[in-house]
Order: sequence, then C-alpha cells, then structure tokens
Amino acid sequence: MDLVKSIHIAASGLKAQSGRIRVIAENVANASSTGRTPEEDPYRRKVPTFKTSFDRELGAAVVELGRVQEDQSAFKARFEPGHPAANQQGYVQMPNVDTMVEAVDMNEAQRSYEANLNVVRSSRSMLQRTIDILKG
Repeated sequence: MDLVKSIHIAASGLKAQSGRIRVIAENVANASSTGRTPEEDPYRRKVPTFKTSFDRELGAAVVELGRVQEDQSAFKARFEPGHPAANQQGYVQMPNVDTMVEAVDMNEAQRSYEANLNVVRSSRSMLQRTIDILKG
C-alpha cells in the first residue's frame, strides 16, 4: 500500500475520533444539566456514529464522523424537592448520562486516536528512510 495513502486514511481516523472525543466531552460536561422547569427535559446524551466513504482521489475508503444521535434511554430521577425543576412529588429529571460509560468510551476513543497517530508516525518514518536511502 502506498505510504501517503495510509497517512491520509489514518488522518481520517484521527479526525473521526477527535469528533467522537468532542461529543463525549459534551456529554460529561452536561451530566448534571437539568431543565429549568418540571416540564422541560434535561440534557439528553448524544451518541456519535461513524460512516465510511470512498475517497476517489485516494482510491480508498476513509472513515468519517456520521450523524450525532440522541440517546433515547430514560432519564434518571433524583429526589430534590427544592429544585426549580422538581415535579409535584419532589423529583427532578436528570440527564441520561452515565459518567462511567463516558469514561470508558473516552478511553476507547483515545486509544483509537493513538493507534491512528502511530500509523501516521510510522508511515512518515518509512518515507523519510526511503528518501535517505535514495539520497545515499
């Protein structure tokens, strides 16, 4: 496989994982964002998706961040009668964000990002060695 092509493919993975990390960070930042009134929904967790597309210039498939969808799982409820968003029973709807799940997703996204970065570094190194051999 062409080394330049592998760099471009890995770069698409870097960009996709970067978008995934951004979505996860938004989820964590809003893990306790409630509505302002009992009728208003709290923050709803977002889930990134990926899609592949064919890059005609490269002649290869690349990965892209797809649609960011909302997680339709149920909200959590917390008893907090003094909160402005509490219902008549004193419960506040909390976001459907589980910070432990987000931490695991973040770890996986970071590892995927690092793997793509290693492909870029290795390909650059091989290209540089090739150039050095051709010079000598």
